[in-house]
Amino acid sequence: MTSPGPATGRRVLALALPMTLANVTTPLLGFVGAAVIGRLGDAALLGAVALGAVIFDAIFWSFGSLRMATAGLTAQAVGARDAGEVDCTLARALAAGALAGLALVLLQGPLAAGAFALSGASPAVTQGLAVYFHIRIFAAPFTLANYAVLGSVLGRGRTDLGLLLQVVINLANIALTLVLVLGFGLGLAGAALATVLAEAAGLGLGLLVLARLGSYPFRVPLSAVRDPASLRRMLSVNADVIARTLALVSAIALFSALGARSGDTVLAANAVLWNLFLIGGFFLDGFATAAETLCGQAVGARDAAAFRRAVSLCLRWCIGFGLGVSVICLVLGGAFIDAVTTSPEVREAARRYLAFAAAAPFIAATPFAYDGIYIGATWTRAMRDLMLAALLAYGLALAAVRYADLGNAGLWLSFLGFLAARGIGQALAYPGLARRTFGEVRTAPGRFSADPSRPSR
Repeated sequence: MTSPGPATGRRVLALALPMTLANVTTPLLGFVGAAVIGRLGDAALLGAVALGAVIFDAIFWSFGSLRMATAGLTAQAVGARDAGEVDCTLARALAAGALAGLALVLLQGPLAAGAFALSGASPAVTQGLAVYFHIRIFAAPFTLANYAVLGSVLGRGRTDLGLLLQVVINLANIALTLVLVLGFGLGLAGAALATVLAEAAGLGLGLLVLARLGSYPFRVPLSAVRDPASLRRMLSVNADVIARTLALVSAIALFSALGARSGDTVLAANAVLWNLFLIGGFFLDGFATAAETLCGQAVGARDAAAFRRAVSLCLRWCIGFGLGVSVICLVLGGAFIDAVTTSPEVREAARRYLAFAAAAPFIAATPFAYDGIYIGATWTRAMRDLMLAALLAYGLALAAVRYADLGNAGLWLSFLGFLAARGIGQALAYPGLARRTFGEVRTAPGRFSADPSRPSR
């Protein structure tokens, strides 16, 4: 296995930008799907596919830990130049993804009942949603296995291949949707089947790509896949990331629910501004991925100096891009609002709170970068605990601003405080975690040297 190479600004960008482009292709898929179903001229069908997309996003986002955990553990194995452990990590992740996906298929009845009840959709929409749901659910094993494949290539530092896989899956999905819905007239069933086929094709391509990299997960002995210590570590990392993700989802859901209490106009304005923030998040997420790779490889190589350099570079680049995105959002935010909505009331309300949304990418840059650092170093328990602490601070801030009657401005201030609390907590915990991981002892002001006699975390 070749050396992963030193952390440089150029390498950070080379890792971050492909994943930024991959993220940008995802909204295009949703837009084309809605446009194709919209041409059928039935509002209930359009509502069904839109609601179905939200449901599956929520389901699969809960399993995003599989991608992150695989990336962090793979990066550490690459840094240690342990090709066997790279394949073992991938084999375990593929097995976990396939089993979780099959469980979702088997549990589709209660899952559908719960999702449909929570949606509160009309009978016409629910009928279409049932067709879409019970076909698309069969994509679950392929989708979760693709998370494992993506995590493996990202952990190796091949974000270019991650971009390739994401683009191929999305383009295949778009093409198949056009053919099956408009060409064969299969309606919602065609849209759902297109996703199943695209995910299956993506998995096939991903396994071929891995084979070209010399990785053959299906040749890994079952005894190695079932190694108790390795399985416990993988499951522990995944459980920590799932808990962290659920806490983050809770914060976002709380923001939406409290915004809805301020009336339809404010709710719509917040939705517009939230999309502006999500676009900024595309850029930040790429740098989080770069941090996962570089920091994980440095931990695997037991190279404290390389780790510190990777942390510094990723933080600086992510914060710099976050600042740039915030400035762009502030300058062009008005034009974005006008492009998204034609309602004068919503436009006015969105402009009133634009400064808060524009500040969000800059404030979020630090926790985004530290998320990648913590995942690469597999400090997932600390990441989970810090997220829960930030969520508690968020709840207290919401109570305070409600008592002060600050309205929607208070809601945005609380959310920005939540983002800041995450970044501050991660920054404060970082030195201690780094010392425990590398067994470092201070030798001079501002410098550390590794003490190999101390075990890693």
